[in-house]
Parts: sequence; structure tokens; C-alpha cells
Amino acid sequence: MTAVDLKAAPTVLIAEADPWTRDLLKQVVLTVRCDAQLDVCGDGQQALAQLGRKTYGLVIADRDLPGVGGLDLLRTVRQRRSVPALPFILLSARSDSASVREALPLTPTAYLTTPLDIAGLTRRLTGLLLVAGQEISCDVPALAPGMTLKRFVEQRRASSDGAPLMVDAQSALKRCVTPEGLDLALLEQDIRTDPQMTAVMIAAANSAARHRASPAQTLTQAMQLLGPAHSMNLLLGLTLKRSAQLTDPCLADYAEQQWAVSRRAADYGRALAAQLNLDQERCYCAGLLHRLGDLAVLRCLEEWQQAGGELDTQAIDASLAEFGAAYGSALRTRWRLPLELRELIAAIYHLGGGVYSREALVMNMAAQVANLESEEGLAEVAGGKTARLLRVGMSELSRLLKSPSVPSPRGRGD
Repeated sequence: MTAVDLKAAPTVLIAEADPWTRDLLKQVVLTVRCDAQLDVCGDGQQALAQLGRKTYGLVIADRDLPGVGGLDLLRTVRQRRSVPALPFILLSARSDSASVREALPLTPTAYLTTPLDIAGLTRRLTGLLLVAGQEISCDVPALAPGMTLKRFVEQRRASSDGAPLMVDAQSALKRCVTPEGLDLALLEQDIRTDPQMTAVMIAAANSAARHRASPAQTLTQAMQLLGPAHSMNLLLGLTLKRSAQLTDPCLADYAEQQWAVSRRAADYGRALAAQLNLDQERCYCAGLLHRLGDLAVLRCLEEWQQAGGELDTQAIDASLAEFGAAYGSALRTRWRLPLELRELIAAIYHLGGGVYSREALVMNMAAQVANLESEEGLAEVAGGKTARLLRVGMSELSRLLKSPSVPSPRGRGD
């Protein structure tokens, strides 16, 4: 027997300082029990206050929480001597025998080391939150009465999960697991064109809980900081989210178009940076992420449809035009992407006033070329302000336009 009432929706408290690990834990719990009522917090004091206000069926807490540590939190819970004992999963980066022995007298339901074994955690949660053979299904919440598409998209901007996945993460992981473990270099090659995975990896690597002095600005840097296990967990967590892949054919087609523009800007940015001896990978990353907001809007529109809302191409076009830039800005700020990277992304749209870095000029130029329908507009680009500042002419731009492995826009001939 456990303290979890398996007939009612279980209440679960998650206490974890790192926002990306916190989100991963939330997704794993909801995958096991989609009707779970979740409270999440980032420090031990908040967790202690929550435990004083509310009765929970399960607590998942990190040992090294700021304020009140997870071990002290567990000690407080056990001192209350509830019957049966409240299930408590303690997470810790410490796997040494002394640390484990210190926790054992407090009888944690499980002592799990981080980075997490997601499959193992899922099995633990299944045993705690489900009766053998029990299946729980949850319908997508219906739209509130009178809800309009515009208001729905506006409300989702602050809490958007980001873009849909454009690369099959699970297949990529399967290909990259070797007898020696996860091959990070191979995984990077498989997922490097996906804007959502790239943005989340960079954001997680730069999380305040990690105290990184020098921010990661590329997928390579991020994955090296995160390591194989944490990188794998993040990718698996992304696949667990609702609308991780678009199922509506029309929205999926729009997403393919936005993704193609992103990849062209990324490839052109990298190629031009190589010509000018600048940071190729940072320019590639900026180009790849510049349509993140547009892709996030499309994901939001799928959620609107799943909740019962109607949608047509006119509404899709209007939503992208009105909210694409705002969604992108909100995500880059909320995920705390490095300022230098955000500045490169901003340069894709507008240079503004003041002094420009050469990388910013490269990205502005890459976007201009990426949006060309044919070579006919190349002369105008070559005569523009950005080309003059970079001292790039028609010959360089012609070579750039014919760069190999660049996705072609519809209508452009070979």
C-alpha cells in the first residue's frame, strides 16, 4: 500500500532547482498519470510551505535544493509520522555509499541519482501512481466559452512550449546509442537542424542552476556541457510533450516552409562566416533559431484545433504575421538564451542603429539571401547597405546562393 489514492487524481509535489530538470520530471509524471495534479517549486523553503498547506500523494525532491535541502525536507516529512508513509523520491547527484547511507534511515521510497534514468523513473512512478492494469486517459481541455483564436494565442505566448520537433528525436537516439554509450558527436549531427532541440539544449546548458561562467552559444558547446545522459533526458522529455509533432497536414506543411527558411539562413550564415573567417557555428545557430517563434505559433494553433477551435489558411497567415516575432522574443527571453546569440538573431530581421559586429552583418545578409525566390534579386542585395559594410559583391553572393546542402525555397530552379 502507498499513500497515493489511485482512484482519484494523485497530487504530486516536484521540488527541483533546475528548470529543465523540473520540466522533465513534470512530463514523466504526466506521461504515467495524465490526470495528476502537479505543484512545482524551485527551492526547499517553497516545498516546505507547500507541504504545510496541502496533502500530497507523492513528493519528488532534489537533495541539493537551495534553502532547505531535499534530505531535510524528507526528514521533516518523516517526522510527521503519517500512516502509511508518504512516498518520497529523493534525487541526488551523489552516488557514493556515504551519501546513500545518510539517506537510508529516512526511508526514501527511492534514491535516484542524476542524470536520471528515465526508464527507471517511469517504472517507479508507474508502480506508485497506477494499479496493475489500470489505464488513465485524459481528453484535451475544451476551449472556454467565448474564447477567440487571437485571445488563445495571446494567452499561450507566455507559457508556450516552443516549436514542434522537426527531427525524429527517438530515432536519432536509437541510432546514436553504441555499446560504449551515447555517441554525442553522432547525435549532434542527427539533431543539429532542429530549432527546438537546439534552443532547449543551449538554454539547459546555460541554466542558472549550472553556474556556467562562459555561456554555450552553439549546439556543440551545449551538448559538451550537458553530457550524454542529460542530453538524452532532455530530448526524451521533449518527445513527451503534447503537440511535440504536428499532426495536422496543413500546419505541418507551414512548419516545413518555416523550417526550410531557418535552415537556409543557417547554412548561408555559416558559409558566409567561413568566407570571412568568422564564427561559423554561432552564425549557423542564429540562423536556425530565427523562426523559432513562427514554429511555436504553429504548435499553438494545433493545440487550438485539438481543443475544438476552427482554423483555415487565412487564420494561420494572420497568426504568424501578428505573433511570430512576439513568440520568438518571449521564448528567447524566458529560456535565457545568451545575449550575444539573441543579438545575432535580431540582426537577421533588422540591423538598427549603432555599431554592428561582423557576425551580425553576416546574419542580416544570410537572411536576405535566404528569402530570395531566385537569383534575380541578388543584384539588389549586393548593392545594399549590408553588402557594402561587409565588402561582399555579386561573385561572393552568387557562390553563396549556390552553396550545397541548402534547402531550396519553392519555385527556385536548380
